[in-house]
Amino acid sequence: MKIVFFISIFTLLFLFLKNNQIKIKLNKKNEKISNFKKNKLSKETNINKIYLRNDERINLNPDINIKVDIYDKEHEIFNKINIHRARLAKFKKSKFNGEYIFLDENQNVYKIVNGTKVYL
Repeated sequence: MKIVFFISIFTLLFLFLKNNQIKIKLNKKNEKISNFKKNKLSKETNINKIYLRNDERINLNPDINIKVDIYDKEHEIFNKINIHRARLAKFKKSKFNGEYIFLDENQNVYKIVNGTKVYL
């Protein structure tokens, strides 16, 4: 009699725990789906996409001027400098603050002033 009692309690306990684990897994999946939806529908995500597209456009054309102002934030300045460096590496020239800056075959950076190379 005691064995039947223990077996029945054990099976009930097992079924209860198993049911709770399934509910926990479903809740985690629902949380992931809701977080994904929130992330895709948020205004910040759309704004970030616009900035990324603009950075790609600037990165693909070395003739677009990259201007660094004193009012730019630090992370914006780093982003602009990285785009400038990438354009120098890819196209061997980049327009930065209104001046063309070039990169020669020895990885030296220079600009042309009055027809002469001025190495930076």
